[in-house]
Amino acid sequence: MTRASSFMLFACLLPSALAQNIAPDALVKSVTQDVVAIVKQDQDIQAGNQKKAVALVEEKVLPHFNFSRMTALAMGPNWRKATPEQQQQLIEQFRTLLVRTYASALSAYRNQTIEFRPLRPGAAAADDVTVRSEVRQPGGEPVSIDYSMEKSAGGWKVYDVAVGGVSLVTTYRDTFTNEVRASGIDGLIKSLADKNRQLAAKAG
Repeated sequence: MTRASSFMLFACLLPSALAQNIAPDALVKSVTQDVVAIVKQDQDIQAGNQKKAVALVEEKVLPHFNFSRMTALAMGPNWRKATPEQQQQLIEQFRTLLVRTYASALSAYRNQTIEFRPLRPGAAAADDVTVRSEVRQPGGEPVSIDYSMEKSAGGWKVYDVAVGGVSLVTTYRDTFTNEVRASGIDGLIKSLADKNRQLAAKAG
């Protein structure tokens, strides 16, 4: 299972209004079960229908992730060097990249099972928690997936995911830092836009 396909297991299907009243671990478990059921029944997504997969991600995933914070964390100190316009462009391009990456990984899901660990004592009353789970797959080693979540006015939002102990945000931070060092913030924006165009063209 790829990092992106593991992350996609969290694709959220509950309305935002309902999600506001659900504990973060219960939300993760519920939506994961829903997504698994949908992917198993959708032959088009399993066959690699990118347009359908992208539509699913845009409709069900985006409302439950804080892409602004994810982008800022991925940029690190360079975030403060970007103008407000550049920051908005970075958020949009990073969000598009993640959506297309997750969509392309949906077809990778097969017969994995997901186990969830209870929140640590006192975590339920906090505003920032880590929801821990483990994906088990036939013939492979279990893979841990930890969701960093924050409480917001719109319910619990994911701002980072660690797969096998490796943070998604940290991984992109290394890439973004190198891009900015080589060609500046505008160069990073262009690089992300080019990558998104390539993925769109590949998807047909």
